[in-house]
Amino acid sequence: MTDHVRTDLTDGVLTVTLARPEKKNAITQAMYAALAEATRRARDDAAVRVILFRGEGDSFSAGNDIADFIAIGGAGEGQLTDAPVFHFLKALADLDKPAVAAVRGRAVGIGLTLLLHCDMVVVAEDALLSAPFVNLALAPEAASSMLLPHVLGHQRAFEIFALGEPIDGRTALAWGLANRAAPADQVDALAADVAARLASRAPNSIRKTKVLMRDAERLWTLMQAEGEAFGSQMRSPEAMEAFMAFSQKRAPNFG
Repeated sequence: MTDHVRTDLTDGVLTVTLARPEKKNAITQAMYAALAEATRRARDDAAVRVILFRGEGDSFSAGNDIADFIAIGGAGEGQLTDAPVFHFLKALADLDKPAVAAVRGRAVGIGLTLLLHCDMVVVAEDALLSAPFVNLALAPEAASSMLLPHVLGHQRAFEIFALGEPIDGRTALAWGLANRAAPADQVDALAADVAARLASRAPNSIRKTKVLMRDAERLWTLMQAEGEAFGSQMRSPEAMEAFMAFSQKRAPNFG
C-alpha cells in the first residue's frame, strides 16, 4: 500500500513504524490507510497482544502532509469522513488491546493526538509536542477536544490548542501526557521493553481492562463531530489564508 509505513510482529508486539524521515514522517492519506489496516490487524489478530507506534529518523511525526491537506480541503461536503484518516481514527476508537508510543523529536497535530489513544507513552526529554490546529485555522481531531482536557485540564489543553506552542518531553511527563521520559537515544528501547512487558500479561484480562476504561462509541461519535468542524474550517477563508501564509512563510492576516 505504501513503503512509508512498516510493520513487524515479534513476540506478540506489532511494531508500526512511520518511515518517511525525509519529511519528518508527515502522514499522507496512503499512510493513513496503512495505519488503519495495521490498527485493525492489532485488534483482530490473536497473535498481536500490543501495538507499538514509532517514527523513523529524528521525529515521531510532523502531522498531516500539507499537500494532502490542500487536496482534502477541495473535497465536497461529507467526503472528509470517508477519507483514510477517518478509517484510522475509527480503528483507534475500536482498539481494545494495549497501544504504546515511542516519541522522539517533533510530534505535531495527529503526532500528539495519537498519543491520547495510547495506553503508555515513552517520550524523549527534548521532544516537542504541539497541536497547532488553530494556527492553521482548523479544529481539533481524533477526539482530542475531549481527551486532551481530560488529561491536562481545560486551561492547559486550551493553551495547546489555541496558541499552538510546543511543550517538551519533560513537561509532557509532568502534565500526564507520557508515562516515561528518557534521553532520545533510549526511547525506542524503553518503549520496546514496556510493550514486551504488556505483551506478557494475561491478554483477555488486559483487553477487558482497556474496554472498561474507554467508551469507543462515544469516541467515534465525537470524532465524527470534530470531522464536520474540521472539514468546514478547511473550506473556510480563514484556512485559505492560513495555508497561503504558511506556504509564503509569513504571519496570517485574519483581519
